[in-house]
Amino acid sequence: MEDVSDTAVIAPSPLLTFPDAVPSPENTPDSAVAWHYGNPFGEQRDAVSKAAVIDRSHRFVIAISGEERLTWLNTISSQLVSNLADGHSAENLSLDVNGRVEHHFVQTDLDGVTWIDTEAAHGSDLLSFLKKMVFWSKAEPREGSELAVLSLLGAEAEAVLAAVGATVPAEIYDATPLTHGGFVRRMPWPGRNAFDLLVPRSSLAEWFTRLRDAGASPAGTWTFEALRVESIRPRVGVDTDEKTIPHEVRWIGGVTELGAVHLEKGCYRGQETVSRVHNLGRPPRHLVLLHLDGSADGRPTTGNVVTAGGRTVGRLGTVVDHFELGPVALALVKRTVPADTELTAGPCAASMDPDSIPAYDEVQAGRAAVDRLRGR
Repeated sequence: MEDVSDTAVIAPSPLLTFPDAVPSPENTPDSAVAWHYGNPFGEQRDAVSKAAVIDRSHRFVIAISGEERLTWLNTISSQLVSNLADGHSAENLSLDVNGRVEHHFVQTDLDGVTWIDTEAAHGSDLLSFLKKMVFWSKAEPREGSELAVLSLLGAEAEAVLAAVGATVPAEIYDATPLTHGGFVRRMPWPGRNAFDLLVPRSSLAEWFTRLRDAGASPAGTWTFEALRVESIRPRVGVDTDEKTIPHEVRWIGGVTELGAVHLEKGCYRGQETVSRVHNLGRPPRHLVLLHLDGSADGRPTTGNVVTAGGRTVGRLGTVVDHFELGPVALALVKRTVPADTELTAGPCAASMDPDSIPAYDEVQAGRAAVDRLRGR
């Protein structure tokens, strides 16, 4: 995992005092919350076949009010959100001028406020950027620390929500208000049945207890990360580096495509790179799932190079032990590396999961136009 010791100091979650809570390792992005509750693989099983509640209260929350909040945000981010309806959500990116990923966030518009949650270590930077970009628009971004994030996963998650009196969102990215503040949002990952609850921070322990008593097993970030890796969903700052562009990490697509970059919206910072790669080129790297040799003496770590025959061909992202898949990782690997290449990551032999390698069989509009001009 990424070392965040130099980027942010995050207060430990009060839920770390709950029975059997084991803190996440120090100097990792999740060090402020529980890593597991004594049975990591059992917690992962529950998060698939039953229900599990995970403390993600270290997520940085931003609230944006003002009647122009959506049209303004649409001009400075990669997703089409100008017409985002009340009670709907989207994944979104902030890119630099060269189209490289700076921030990934999830936003929900509800009752006149857009709520954003993002990585704990980088939330202050995102909020600072948003404030600087307001100019004359009627939009007021501020820290929204009155809400905290819990995630509820598993086949029985809907039943747990119903048991605590929450209205279950019908479709992916839908959000419904909670009676005493906050909301619940249906997500497309990790796993097939995923919900985020943004609850009043003052009631965080109460909500965690209610969900537990309604049938959700307490689980740690180990569980969330294992299912996220299985879902091949990147985490900014962990599975991305300073060179990452959206095409490399599966963030291309509008809301209905479960992406974070709309390809037909108006201008925004970094759009030229996005358009050029989409219409004419291919990404230099792509995000793949690696299977690691579990018999090796130790595990690689985030940021390690991935090599083939002694030659560097990629960068390692999240590394985690999955209850069914064993030791796995996400990695950004050069697109030209064949699927059956024998790889090494740290002390481990590694291989790419062939099903995780993106297909590049679509016809690019720009490339097709060039070929026509050349008589091909």
